[in-house]
Amino acid sequence: MNFDVAIVGSGLAGLSVALNLAETRCVVILAKRSASVGASDWAQGGIAAVLDSGDSIDEHVGDTLIAGGGLCDEAAARFIVEHGRAAIEWLIREGVPFTRDNAAELGFHLTREGGHSRRRIIHAADATGHAVVTTLNESVRRHPNITVLEDHYAIDLITSGRLGLPGQRCHGLYALDVDAGRTISIQAPHTVLATGGAGKVYLYTTNPDTATGDGIAMAWRASCRVANMEFIQFHPTCLFHPYAKSFLISEAVRGEDGVLRLPDGTRFMSAHDERAELAPRDIVARAIDFETKKRGIDCVYLDISHQPRAFLEEHFPTILARCREFGIDIAKEPIPVVPAAHYTCGGVVTDLAGRTDRPGLYAVGETSYTGLHGANRLASNSLLECLVVGRAAAQAIEADGFSNGCHAELPDWNESRVSNPDEEVVVAHNWDELRRLMWNYVGIVRTDKRLARAQHRIALLRDEIHEYYANFKVSRDLLELRNLVDVASLIVESACSRRESRGLHYSRDWPETLPKALPTILTPPASRRTSL
Repeated sequence: MNFDVAIVGSGLAGLSVALNLAETRCVVILAKRSASVGASDWAQGGIAAVLDSGDSIDEHVGDTLIAGGGLCDEAAARFIVEHGRAAIEWLIREGVPFTRDNAAELGFHLTREGGHSRRRIIHAADATGHAVVTTLNESVRRHPNITVLEDHYAIDLITSGRLGLPGQRCHGLYALDVDAGRTISIQAPHTVLATGGAGKVYLYTTNPDTATGDGIAMAWRASCRVANMEFIQFHPTCLFHPYAKSFLISEAVRGEDGVLRLPDGTRFMSAHDERAELAPRDIVARAIDFETKKRGIDCVYLDISHQPRAFLEEHFPTILARCREFGIDIAKEPIPVVPAAHYTCGGVVTDLAGRTDRPGLYAVGETSYTGLHGANRLASNSLLECLVVGRAAAQAIEADGFSNGCHAELPDWNESRVSNPDEEVVVAHNWDELRRLMWNYVGIVRTDKRLARAQHRIALLRDEIHEYYANFKVSRDLLELRNLVDVASLIVESACSRRESRGLHYSRDWPETLPKALPTILTPPASRRTSL
């Protein structure tokens, strides 16, 4: 299969690239499940941008840098913030139904979230991601130059080394057609990784099942650098209920005066930070972790019941309805919440147009590391990055041209020496063990001893999984497990190398923050760089 551009991932980052290229180029989007399934669709709060004359670029950049613990790339933050309004105006033209407010300058309601000094979050009630992704998917489905391949799982990138060609270029990828049970090759002079983050590496996460770090692992195996993988953001408020799988309670609830309480009703955030409930996520998550462990309680409570029911129905209809399913009336009682793995602040090293170390290979969104998020992502900057860098990547691809210099046929996937797996329970057991050890040893609070234990066991798991991968036919579960163990290894290696506490990385053995902030850059071994 041949296309001008192959995009792996159907979230906002991938959709943004596709729609900005489709007028002139033939594009394919690979979705490993249905096209609408992903973290973008689950995003509740909104998109941060300077949309009011009382706000400013400098203030938004400043809030981003403060939240990022001194580790943000200021030039990246400024570039993305400066292009925020244009990105929002594009979404409005596309027809995204943002919540209206006739009294506001732009005509849309702006809310405030933790770490922001102003109201600058444009949203569609409390289901912004769903509104944006649904609208853009409709545009994608209508466009004759965009092909969407659902239930197609990207396996590995095809690089010059695989083809016996000189240079380091990426020429496409192998993908598993899940329904047909066969592996196909896709040739494209430009490949974009937009696969999201790696929240499923942890036992408890707000992320959907698609968040298995596929793009990060693929890029690492293709000899691209990755950075800041130790900074995994734990969202402070995930609904705590035995049957509520991965349901996030939006940051905007605290932005609209929701307060955190202990089981006896006592507020506690002011004892941890002067900004109380509006402190950045890393601080709130650590505060909740501290209080639950200190007091031996299962959860804390987020209380928004002092707001009128009509207000809650207008601003948080999804949360109101979902909590009601579990017997919680948020207009009358507080919501039980706990932290959960939420966002991967590190990723594949790119420039501000998504270019990676491999010519022809791009990474956009949560898969990438642009330097925007630093040691902790500011709320609602993630969708903004998808939009701005997605458009910049499309422009870079246009400028780069569309001749990939590949004069060889892509080799077929070789299954001649593999067999059908005889014990798929091994995959399930390894998956469960990996996620539990990451939660217990590489969570919100870390120690050198915990990290060493995790590193040792992950190395053993990695050998087991790669041996299994080499001998049996691939399946979606096996591919996800292979990617997760590679990403887990990167997270632990990054965490071991940081001898301080900063942002989302808090170590009991290294509680101080060093005077100079430096990113953690991991470079693949030289043997891998030459063989691929």
